[in-house]
Amino acid sequence: MKWEFKNGVPIYQQIIEILHMRVVNGTYPPGSRIPAVRELAVEAGVNPNTMQRALAQMEQEGLFISWRTSGRTVTEDVGKIEELREKMGSHFVEELFTGLRELGFSDVQIMKTVKDHIEQQGVESLQEEL
Repeated sequence: MKWEFKNGVPIYQQIIEILHMRVVNGTYPPGSRIPAVRELAVEAGVNPNTMQRALAQMEQEGLFISWRTSGRTVTEDVGKIEELREKMGSHFVEELFTGLRELGFSDVQIMKTVKDHIEQQGVESLQEEL
């Protein structure tokens, strides 16, 4: 995932969202070492203090663990990572429903649209359940 920032949302919050995605999608697997603050700041094109603020938040959430001698690592608590994954997934579904409702779709139409999309993608195992 690229470091692309939008106006109107504090950069450190956007960094946290990107880091969340990287943990959930396995870019940073459980127990893996996270690049140093300065390295991530350069990669993202942000001030190191901004990156430090985001990383500190990740530590408060229990997703990153700071070690004196070896930097930061991702938690090995896969339950915590799965919980974040589910929370993020729910957020994306909520955004989908909100956007389609703004277009005038009913919930039934939204579900039909999702089902049609799944069928077009050829996801047979889900077709049977829907």
